[in-house]
Amino acid sequence: MSTSVLGTSARRADGAQTERAGSSRAVLIAMCACVLVAQSMVAAINLAIPQLAASRLHPSADSILWIVDAYVIVFAGLLIPAGALGDRYGRKGALLAGLGVFAAGAAVSALATNSATLIAGRGISGAGAALIMPATMSILMHVFPAERRPQAMASWTLAVGLGGLLGNVGGGLVQEYLPWQGLFWIMVPLALVLAAVVQWVTPRTETHPAALDPIGAALLIAGLVAVLYGIIEGPEFGWGSTHVIGGFALGGGLLLGFVLYALRARNPLLDPRVFKSAKLRAGVLGIGASFFGLFALFFINAQYLQYVKGFSAMRTGFAIVPLTVGMALAPKVAVKAQQRFGARPLVVLGLGLIGVGLLCMATVDARTPYAVYAAYLLILSAGMGLCAPALSFGVVSELPRHQAGLGSGLNTAAREIGAALGVAVFGTILAVRFDGQPAVELSRARGAEHARVVDSFTDAMSMGLLVVGVLVLVATAAVAVGYRDRAGTSAVRVSSGSAA
Repeated sequence: MSTSVLGTSARRADGAQTERAGSSRAVLIAMCACVLVAQSMVAAINLAIPQLAASRLHPSADSILWIVDAYVIVFAGLLIPAGALGDRYGRKGALLAGLGVFAAGAAVSALATNSATLIAGRGISGAGAALIMPATMSILMHVFPAERRPQAMASWTLAVGLGGLLGNVGGGLVQEYLPWQGLFWIMVPLALVLAAVVQWVTPRTETHPAALDPIGAALLIAGLVAVLYGIIEGPEFGWGSTHVIGGFALGGGLLLGFVLYALRARNPLLDPRVFKSAKLRAGVLGIGASFFGLFALFFINAQYLQYVKGFSAMRTGFAIVPLTVGMALAPKVAVKAQQRFGARPLVVLGLGLIGVGLLCMATVDARTPYAVYAAYLLILSAGMGLCAPALSFGVVSELPRHQAGLGSGLNTAAREIGAALGVAVFGTILAVRFDGQPAVELSRARGAEHARVVDSFTDAMSMGLLVVGVLVLVATAAVAVGYRDRAGTSAVRVSSGSAA
């Protein structure tokens, strides 16, 4: 009898364990799917630029930059307060709200009849993405036991990386067969289906007090938008104009106000004192610089391959795949190499390869074989794969354990701000060097005039990539200095608001 009872109990325990494992796998799949969708919209819009430029919206060059950047700048600025919102009111609720806001923004974008409405829709979707990202990570930390969290976080991180690939390939497929509105209409039911899955498989998590700091969030976003306004509108109004100088002055004043406010606030969005650590400063700069270069390339890549090489939208999406090879393979080498040589050589080598890859890309023109272009993509990809893990770990490791969420928020915010600045700086150089919209100019030109327009476009593209590549190499030197070993260096311990 006792043997039978023990056997029954063991079977029940095994069944419960199997059920829990199956449930956690379902949550992992749902969280990774949400991350993939949110990250894909960072890159997918670049594939739609040619269609948008030729559409009835008639966007100007600076409007296209705002269409691309509105998503990432709101995404970056709201990440940390969105994480605090989930901590305070519930991560599942924050995730469901994020998916709803994301879908609403996509619908507004699809229905846009002018550039301003499309920019607003992109910003709304960015706010939804800001709610999605920290909530998914926090839910996984709650669902998985300590011994399985590293594998869950590895899957989450992989989903973040694959989001760029999905955005490029998926965006290319959509643009091949649908008008540009199709990119946004597809996201509406997709986000709603994900919300239904999340509601079904995801448990509620505990809540705890967290500072939201709306004043700090407003100062940070407004300051970043004002700086971007100065960069993007420079070619339109002139660099010495009241608009541009006023934008830079307002942005600098707001960001200074953010720092002064954060130093005095009881629970700030981000305590500037964390940047006393030279290694943390270098890590944030390195992450921002890597995405600065990568998204400058993303912005121009689809235009070059379609306008200059004559690729279709679908072929363009697949043509970017070599950029993911190094990102997928190099981290495995990087982890082992870091254990043997430390983080500094990998960080410097990886960022250096990104800068060199951009300088190589600056040499391409209409006659460059795709195989050469793909080889340059591989150089960039290897650089990202080598430096990204060390930089991300460097930021988190410089903070005490109870501020790991802040480290995650800093990592993601640095990525998105770097991406927004990369698009703005490159797009501004392109606007200065190339007068007009490439799609419009190339559709009108014929024969020798068409060849002249192509040469003019590639010349502007080369100058932009050259400047961006040099800036990445300058940042590499600064990061190398920050990563020098210092005796007695320890994690920075300050009080800070809750983060992603």
